Amino acid sequence: MTQIERIYELIEIISARRYPIKFSDLLALVDYSAPTLKRYIRRARDSGAPIRYDIQIGGYVLDKSDDAAFQLPGLWFNVSELHSLLTIHELINQLDPGLLKLELLPLRQRIEQRLAARGIKTGELSRRIQLLGVGIRLCCPLAFRTTATALMERKRLKLNYHSRSENKISTRQVSPQRLLYYRGNWYLVAYCHTRRALRILALERMSAIVPQDGECLEIDDEQLHTYCTASFGIFAGAPKKEAVLLFSRESARWVAEERWHPDQQSRWLEDGGFELRLPYADQRELVMEILRYGPEVRVISPPELQQMVRERLRQALGQYEEKMQIEKK
Repeated sequence: MTQIERIYELIEIISARRYPIKFSDLLALVDYSAPTLKRYIRRARDSGAPIRYDIQIGGYVLDKSDDAAFQLPGLWFNVSELHSLLTIHELINQLDPGLLKLELLPLRQRIEQRLAARGIKTGELSRRIQLLGVGIRLCCPLAFRTTATALMERKRLKLNYHSRSENKISTRQVSPQRLLYYRGNWYLVAYCHTRRALRILALERMSAIVPQDGECLEIDDEQLHTYCTASFGIFAGAPKKEAVLLFSRESARWVAEERWHPDQQSRWLEDGGFELRLPYADQRELVMEILRYGPEVRVISPPELQQMVRERLRQALGQYEEKMQIEKK
């Protein structure tokens, strides 16, 4: 956390309190020493923050009367706050007309007012900062609305599902458990009564969705969390294998700063390479991720993953070799 972020954090803590906060209580909420805290209080005051020490109560308070005129230099939010701010504003802006949009419009206006008070117009902010996505698949708004409603009202759903891998449509009856937003796309985590197991269904592959009267089967939160996060990628379930990947010195500078999985293990090698170990249940998405790095990565184990990557590379190379042979003729 930078110095300016610590000052903002300090101001937010004091501002959120209805009554003056004692120095000892303030110190317990931050992760630095008492001398450092005193130094940040001085710097905040030097920057114009109306922090006042109430002698009678023995605590710090932010003088609300001067709050409207108070402004620290520069951007006052961090990366995650900026992303959330833009996402909330844009999502409200893109909502179809309806009751929820009417309820949320005051929130969007509040965001715009807060930005305007800091000298920033929302139009300028969204024009200068863009959120881009790759490989986003659009799902039907009605399908999303029906699924989300059944999820919150704890109702079963009957639906048709088009499996990409089998290229077949099957009728399912499911108990919705969670909605997942993964890499720009929406998925439904549900107990499938047809398959008698937990499944993750892509919303854009769902059709003919009809709420049912049957009681929704509840799955334990811990079981759901394990199912959704134990293995790499969107293919959930208990890990079956551990992938060991070796990245070159050139790609290591990027991969070392990425998190592929919460339980991954990694280490730098003496030659500058980078070793990454991660659990997975299904190798399809992992293979695509490995292929993204081309010659900059090598699969060490397991053998079946190594063989699959080798086969996909051979097939890709064959596409170009066939074209070159035709052109020579």
